[in-house]
Amino acid sequence: MVLGQDRLDTLEIPDGTTVEEHDLVTDGDVVVGGQATVEFGVRGRNVLAGERVTFGGDIEAESDCRLDVWCDVAGNVLVGDDAYLGERVHIGGRLMVSGDLDIGDDVDIEEGFEANGWIVIRNPVPALVFYFVVLSQLLRIGENEAAEELAEALSGDSEHDPLVIPRGATVSDDAWQASTPATIGDDCRLHGNVRAETITVGRDNNIFGSLRARGDIEVGEGTQVHGDVTTRDGTVTIADSARILGDVSCSDLELHDSGDVDGTIRASGDMRLVRSKASDGGE
Repeated sequence: MVLGQDRLDTLEIPDGTTVEEHDLVTDGDVVVGGQATVEFGVRGRNVLAGERVTFGGDIEAESDCRLDVWCDVAGNVLVGDDAYLGERVHIGGRLMVSGDLDIGDDVDIEEGFEANGWIVIRNPVPALVFYFVVLSQLLRIGENEAAEELAEALSGDSEHDPLVIPRGATVSDDAWQASTPATIGDDCRLHGNVRAETITVGRDNNIFGSLRARGDIEVGEGTQVHGDVTTRDGTVTIADSARILGDVSCSDLELHDSGDVDGTIRASGDMRLVRSKASDGGE
């Protein structure tokens, strides 16, 4: 976990994330800020959601699942270890928990539930909110060592970065929309237009939609964007072997010579062509 910022202040899509038949699938944890809307189902290691998060499909958590108050899940919730449900959580399908179930008041599970461990009826602590509030406070007062220990405890022994959806964001087949910066890792396959403050895209991704930001947009090597790339005031950087199957509109443009734009390029400022080492005769 990278310290120095609130992890819920960035839309973070880790390496290898895919959308498969209306499910958002990642190898690591899924962390969703309060009042966000995820129109997919989700599959991950741990699934942690803040208050009033809406999920449009099933949740499959390999380990734990924590849903804060007023969360709504359209489908089933399948949990490999323990589940923690805050008060007034609604589940439109069935809840299956392999471990213990900690459940709050007025929880509505339409098709019933099954837990193999202990069942405790109370109002669990909203752990997602607690972890990140404490982490933010530690960083503000300069207690970096203590913050690092808390971050490691939150991420557990997973070797994969978490998928983080910030507070108030919307994720669907049509759009991934956040008022924060967005970072997309390598080897991802995503459907939907990405809308964010700034956008950084890694290598070898397939994005079936457009990219739009107020600030800078970076498209990594080998990535294909099946749509337009547009920024209001920032710079668009298109790396080697990246391909934009649409138009590019920006203030400044940096285009590597093996990058490709199928559509029209509109830049109100500087346009710079960057030659690769191979083009210059280097190794």
